[in-house]
Amino acid sequence: MYTPSLKTKYKGEIVPALMKEFGYSTVMQVPRLKKIVLNQGVGQAIADKKLLEFSVREMTEIAGQKAVQTFSTKDISNFKLRRNMPIGVTVTLREERMYEFLERLIAVALPRIRDFKGVSSKLDGHGNYTLGITEQIIFPEIDLDKIAKIMGLQITFVTSARNDEEALALLKHFGLPFRNLKN
Repeated sequence: MYTPSLKTKYKGEIVPALMKEFGYSTVMQVPRLKKIVLNQGVGQAIADKKLLEFSVREMTEIAGQKAVQTFSTKDISNFKLRRNMPIGVTVTLREERMYEFLERLIAVALPRIRDFKGVSSKLDGHGNYTLGITEQIIFPEIDLDKIAKIMGLQITFVTSARNDEEALALLKHFGLPFRNLKN
């Protein structure tokens, strides 16, 4: 059976390194990556419904898993928005697909960003990290001839870490290229 190389690296290298670094007594205390959530807000879909179809297709190609539409929860008259209108796309990755996506993100997609100096090291206070991507075209799965509009997306890494320090160490061991970290 196929096992992604990052999952093998997590069990073989990252767990022992984090146990030593934080002094855990059992492997169950070691923080792990629970899921990766990809979100894309498509506000222009209010005027152009085709954008949402393109967005769903692109997010499905990027994630390797079917993307679903998200709907508005309230009416906002200034934006001509009504309740239950489709305004976004989301995908939640777990297990093998999550590790495969993380590997593609670190090895292929992030290095394709122009003037890339690393990602911000600001976490949310609960051990989760959100990375904002300004252009979906950094992913090799996207065909430049077929894109309707350049849009950004958010990638959220949900970990089981109790605090930001543990989560940052976990993501750093996975190979996320953080900028201005003090080692």
